[in-house]
Amino acid sequence: MAIHAHKKGDESNDRLQQRFKKQVQKSGLLKMLRERNVYKHPLTRRLQRLRALKREGYRAANKKKQFYSNM
Repeated sequence: MAIHAHKKGDESNDRLQQRFKKQVQKSGLLKMLRERNVYKHPLTRRLQRLRALKREGYRAANKKKQFYSNM
């Protein structure tokens, strides 16, 4: 995945650099490379289940809070 930015007319070097930086950010290339940099162990089934239960608890509390504003 190559990203190119060529100078347009009398465009300044700073502007060219900003345009290139924006292209890199939109592509998500740096994010992908940073994630690949360090190996992440896959979650165990037990940990997945615990996190899912915790999420459900948060969702239930938020839903309850939505209807009862004085909580």
